[in-house]
Amino acid sequence: MSEGNARDSRAGKDTVRRHNLSLVLRTVHDAGEATRAGVAARVGLTRAAVSSLADQLLRDGFLTESGKAFSGQAGRPGTVLKVARTGPAGLGVEINVDYVSVCVVDLAGTGRVRLTEYVDNSAPAPGDVLARAARIAARAVASAQEQDLRPVGAALALPGLVSGGVVRQAPNLGWHRVDAEGLFAAALTDVRPDLRTLPVGSDNEANLAALAELWFGGMGGVRSFLYVSGEIGVGGALVVDGALLPGAHGFAGEIGHVVVDPAGPECRCGARGCLEQYAGQLALLRAAGIEEAAGPAAPGASVSGAGASGATAAGAVGAGPVGTGELERRVRAGDARAVAAVGEAGRVLGLVLSGAVNLFDPEAVVLGGVYRGLLPWLAPPADGELGGRAVSGMWAAGGDRLRAASPSADAARGAAGRVARDVLADPLAYGTAKRS
Repeated sequence: MSEGNARDSRAGKDTVRRHNLSLVLRTVHDAGEATRAGVAARVGLTRAAVSSLADQLLRDGFLTESGKAFSGQAGRPGTVLKVARTGPAGLGVEINVDYVSVCVVDLAGTGRVRLTEYVDNSAPAPGDVLARAARIAARAVASAQEQDLRPVGAALALPGLVSGGVVRQAPNLGWHRVDAEGLFAAALTDVRPDLRTLPVGSDNEANLAALAELWFGGMGGVRSFLYVSGEIGVGGALVVDGALLPGAHGFAGEIGHVVVDPAGPECRCGARGCLEQYAGQLALLRAAGIEEAAGPAAPGASVSGAGASGATAAGAVGAGPVGTGELERRVRAGDARAVAAVGEAGRVLGLVLSGAVNLFDPEAVVLGGVYRGLLPWLAPPADGELGGRAVSGMWAAGGDRLRAASPSADAARGAAGRVARDVLADPLAYGTAKRS
């Protein structure tokens, strides 16, 4: 065998082993727990091959083993393999108009750290906002390390058009061509020099929230759905057969800027009559009469916890958790103006959603952000529009196709989950040799 052929042979064997390590790790992850024999039966490899692969994953800290599992067949019981709750982890950082939320998940996808600060991010310079996010992220990493977790990558969830690490346009933040990944990485290095090599990625916040819903939200087998997030802006993402549909340039899903009325109010994007001018948080608060007392959430107001989400902070009534909490309180109390505001937002939302349903035919439409808590009042008028406009005739009012997002799934967790999924896809890249 020539030197070139020998080198190709070694490369082929290395590639196959790399693939099989991922296959075994993902199989245990998806099953929750499994024996070596169980994994071998699922993936079609020999028991000896699976044992060798599992031993490497155990040595590198991706798997743990404990107990005995009895299969009911002859032979010795096998030890149970589980994805490790220590070691490699994902760091997710969501930056929105009125808050920063940071999440750390382990390889099983469990939220282990959550830090959230409510603050107006539209006023400071982008670098200052990203520096604040880096400081919060550094605290989250320290908390994770106390639990023997090792974040191996960070992913930013950002509102607006995101491509190649750059926020091309985020109208509600006032950002244009901001190198978010570069600025965040530099700021994180300033706070934690030991994290200077931590890879940083980014994506649109609705995309990552949709992935969180797919991975952690309990979709009950639904793998094609439209996700719509009601924040200061209105974002959207489409998942088709379990995969995100990014569009030609990664900008698919900007449903908040679908025009409802060309002569409507001016939007920050420069157009008129965009959906978010009728159904975004600020529009809802204004229509409900809450804007009169509005102001940003108390600067620096924060919450923390292992897996907390949707927490509230003290501060002035307005956009953010306080304003939306007051809106929910008024709607639940039957306040006529608040109920009418949410109902009209639901009608306009249903009008726009009907076009998306006719275009993409999703199994479900999932409403997140402020829409989640308001769904009982949003759904009837939205269903009315959808039922009358969905050409398939398959949209039934009061059915389960229009549903609330899970409280355990948001953009920060989706961002952290994407990093964890990268580890599952190629554990060899994050193993002991990689750290040495």
